[in-house]
Amino acid sequence: METTLDRPLDFIRQIIAEDLKSGKHKQVITRFPPEPNGFLHIGHAKSICLNFGIARENNSVCHLRFDDTNPGKESTEYVDSIQEDVHWLGFDWGEHLYYSSDYFDKLYDFAVELIQKGKAYVCHLNSEEMRRYRGTLTEPGKESPYRNRSVEENLALFNQMKNGDFEEGTCALRAKIDMASPNIIMRDPVIYRIMKTAHHRTGDRWCIYPMYDFTHCLSDMLEKITHSLCTLEFENNRALYDWVLDTLKTPCHPQQIEFARLNINFTVMSKRKLLQLVEENYVSGWDDPRMLTISGLRRRGYTPASIRNFCDGIGIGKRGSWIDMGVLENAVRDDLNVRAPRVLGVLRPLKVVITNYPEEQVEELEALNHPQHPEMGSRMVPFCREIYVEQNDFMEDAPRKFFRLSVGREVRLRYAYLITCREVIKDEEGNVIELRCTYDPETRGGSAPDGRKVKGTIHWVSAPHALQAEIRLYDRLFSVENPDMDKEKDFKEFVNPDSLQILENSMLEPSLKKATATDRFQFERQGYFCLDSRDSTPEAPVFNRIVTLRDSWAKLTRKK
Repeated sequence: METTLDRPLDFIRQIIAEDLKSGKHKQVITRFPPEPNGFLHIGHAKSICLNFGIARENNSVCHLRFDDTNPGKESTEYVDSIQEDVHWLGFDWGEHLYYSSDYFDKLYDFAVELIQKGKAYVCHLNSEEMRRYRGTLTEPGKESPYRNRSVEENLALFNQMKNGDFEEGTCALRAKIDMASPNIIMRDPVIYRIMKTAHHRTGDRWCIYPMYDFTHCLSDMLEKITHSLCTLEFENNRALYDWVLDTLKTPCHPQQIEFARLNINFTVMSKRKLLQLVEENYVSGWDDPRMLTISGLRRRGYTPASIRNFCDGIGIGKRGSWIDMGVLENAVRDDLNVRAPRVLGVLRPLKVVITNYPEEQVEELEALNHPQHPEMGSRMVPFCREIYVEQNDFMEDAPRKFFRLSVGREVRLRYAYLITCREVIKDEEGNVIELRCTYDPETRGGSAPDGRKVKGTIHWVSAPHALQAEIRLYDRLFSVENPDMDKEKDFKEFVNPDSLQILENSMLEPSLKKATATDRFQFERQGYFCLDSRDSTPEAPVFNRIVTLRDSWAKLTRKK
């Protein structure tokens, strides 16, 4: 797998290189710490590639740790899906699979230690009262009336919390820091709250759970993480991260480093909004190929290499920025252009009868699997009197620069013959339903022995041998670059009504009967496609368009 070792170091890798050079650390240990409360998306892929990539570059390890401290929103379904996504992207944690719930006993002991140091107290203010006491960005907070309880009283109350003697919301354990701090996060944050909810791993053993900020730094410390990499929204939380470790005088103090999160236009990255799209049936599920979840991208047909290359290409920065969706789409085009074999597929078929071709004759014509890579070999495709071509490859009243089929015009059939359209057959409503053509039998392979020039080349499939399939043409889920741009409108109002088109009677070359869900193909002149891993069956194949051959949105965005 390619790495970034031969590229200029980003600021995080520079810090790590200096730490290793100075002897601050002999080994780098990173971690990817998802909360198991949803499915991973492309933004998480950036963090996965960064954390596991740095570990791999330094011949070290990256831990996979589930920060499972909110049992009401977590499940084993999410745990399993996250592990599948990380593995699919090409990374492995080996023996280093951890859960924050592994440390619940130790975390409780750390909380007791803070109380004993006079650095934590049980507060009976409710959540609304806490907000009022917290102050604002310009005004300091006000101390809780419970802030100066004795150590003994706080220990007893915290024990009662653990034993379930209090109802949810009636009290919480808060760190005792500084209610006048300019960083609001440091104004006596809650570090333990009551939640009488069963946990997916510990069951009903606990009815109090530590908060993320308290848990995360201590979990990093217990695992001897050297560099705790997170996105910029946690920058203000770093003060609390350091305060907890400094106050407890822990033997290991990881360094938290923040980097800019991934923002891509024409989509939303919020778990809450992605959940809305799923629950309100704007998409078919978390793995809908229009979603930028990793499972959605996998089902769409994106390759792990294309996502890794994308994450590597956009780099790591300190300032937030927007990445054009075309950059992600180009990453998969670049990858599939090299590896995807070429095949013939007619998405919107129009029947062609070659009137001077022998009625019973069937030829096997050689077609290259990849014109630029002869080592990929070739295959044989059947050719006969009746074929299908694309509807838009014919125009009855064609302009001079239309180089495809029209009455009296000659075109080249890819890998086959030159044909000329002689007659158009229409139904009662005037719709073109069939073309009558003739072929030149001296032009097998597509070249004329007399040297005449034919500008147009079109694809086709043999009608009697074609594989009928459903084709799903996926496009961007939103019709505007920033669905959140208008705060007075619901982001769902910008869902692209043309983000999915279904073609039920497409015709494909017969070799695709052997296709599997892991195969990727370029349908010549059409785009890149793969079998749908969920809905396709041998009897009723379904192919997803992964991406078009060119960025059709680039011109639209430039015009705006």
